[in-house]
Amino acid sequence: MATSWKRRILILPPIILSVLLLVMVMKNKKAPEQVKAVEQSRSVRTIAITPTSVVPRIIGYGVVEPGRVWNAVAQVSGRIIKVHPKFKKGALLKKGTQIVQIAPDDYKIAIAQAQANIRAADAKLNELALGKGNTKASLAIERQSLTINEREYKRSLTLKKRGTIAQATLDKEYRNLLNQRKRVLDFESAIKLIPTQISAQIEQKKISITQEETARLNLARTKITLPFDARIATANVEVTQFVGAGTNLGSIDSVERAEIPAQIPMPQFRGLLKAAARGAITKPQEINEGAISKLAQKLGMKALVRIRLNENTVEWPATVVRISDTVDPKTRTIGAIVSVDKAYKNVVPGERPPLIKGMFVEVEISARKLENQIIIPRAALHAKHVYLVDDKNRLVIKQVRVKLVQGDFVVIESGLSANDKVIVSNLSPAIEGMLLQVVDDPLVSQRLMIQASGKGSLR
Repeated sequence: MATSWKRRILILPPIILSVLLLVMVMKNKKAPEQVKAVEQSRSVRTIAITPTSVVPRIIGYGVVEPGRVWNAVAQVSGRIIKVHPKFKKGALLKKGTQIVQIAPDDYKIAIAQAQANIRAADAKLNELALGKGNTKASLAIERQSLTINEREYKRSLTLKKRGTIAQATLDKEYRNLLNQRKRVLDFESAIKLIPTQISAQIEQKKISITQEETARLNLARTKITLPFDARIATANVEVTQFVGAGTNLGSIDSVERAEIPAQIPMPQFRGLLKAAARGAITKPQEINEGAISKLAQKLGMKALVRIRLNENTVEWPATVVRISDTVDPKTRTIGAIVSVDKAYKNVVPGERPPLIKGMFVEVEISARKLENQIIIPRAALHAKHVYLVDDKNRLVIKQVRVKLVQGDFVVIESGLSANDKVIVSNLSPAIEGMLLQVVDDPLVSQRLMIQASGKGSLR
């Protein structure tokens, strides 16, 4: 027991010594120095807003189609006796080239028969004219005879009353008088019928003339020629083949003009029209024949067809001619049909191809230039807000109204002013009033100006 107390007493001196050392250290320790808090800044890239002119543009894509497609349909039946040696798929032929010849013999015979009928009708008309004169002369003679017969009958009637002649003699004179009256009546009726006979013969001649014209027309139809400069799409005929009227001999595409139904997203197309129509359209418009072309002219709309061949880009000027009658329910795009004249002109082998049917192309439609527009990069628009830097280098979040979204930039209708500094770099989180370290980015401004001017690509 005494031993355990001794051990406990021996522990106390080290504990007391440790406490004394700790107190001495705490008294001699210096108080922590207070460091003044410094606000951290975020580095951002900015551009200064400079009003500029903007060419509203939209991009669509479509497949080239010929401006005109003509089906070579046989209008007469017959045996094929000649086919142009180049009337084959893909061949290029000039306007007026005869591509098919149908045997003309039947139609030449029909012309000869109709001409013979016309000559017969003319002869009949001459006969009727001559007969009319003869009949009139005969009628005059018969009327004179009738006068004589009437005098003879009156004389016989007087003699009968005197009893000089018999009743039989008087009856004979009366029969002669009746017969003569009948002859006069027959000639009068014949003369009255002659105009009707002449009219019938004239109509018959007209029928024969029509038959001749029809035969000549059918004879001309045996030669099938191209109505325009063309490229053969299909050829379905061979020599010695018999074809009936209505047989399709081939399909021919025009090379004078090409059309492209470019599919364009509805929001972009609507935005282009809305931006271009400001000031140009002041009242509701009626869509009727020719209205789309007139509207395109009023809005200064132009089109450009483009195809990219590796590093080479080929372009054709085009015209907006129609708008498709339907909206694609899957892609929600509308077709703007543009036309390119002389699609096969200025071809350079290996460098500039013609606009061939089925070629997939890019179509750019632009409207009249808009002056003094405020533009910012599309990435600088956050929903309906834009991040700005004030004169104290602090973040300002401002709500804006968008007029037009185009390519990589946005045209602002309201909410921003000239010389505002817009943040073009990613800032997250964005807390209004936060301190910023500003770095100007002139390359972004340069790219915006190029795109807005209509020179840069929208892709």
